[in-house]
Amino acid sequence: MCTLKIYRFSKEKGKKVERYQSHLATYVKMTQTTKAATIGYMYIDGEGTVGHHPAPIPQLFIVVEGEGWVTGENQKRVSIKNGEAVLWEKGEWHTSGSEKGMTAIVIQSEELHPEAFMEIKKQHA
Repeated sequence: MCTLKIYRFSKEKGKKVERYQSHLATYVKMTQTTKAATIGYMYIDGEGTVGHHPAPIPQLFIVVEGEGWVTGENQKRVSIKNGEAVLWEKGEWHTSGSEKGMTAIVIQSEELHPEAFMEIKKQHA
């Protein structure tokens, strides 16, 4: 059984961008891959869900607006909001949804290691 990990990518964890005459800009690295990756944008409208299914490959679900919930294999809902991300391992059954609406960037790759760049906010069995 996989453990659901919620990551935080707050501005405070980022690095100030100082090159190129940059001003008041912060960059937070979230993951890095050497293998192919797909990157998409997920819109979940209010009362919307993405049904319970296995991850075909590791998936990093990065909430950029709104709030909602995610589950792991046990289907227990865990709250998630903008500034947080969840990683589902290959084969892990999961669901996501929102009462009010949520948008997320979804990165899928055989090689995702967000723990190398982001702190784990909380873990759920």
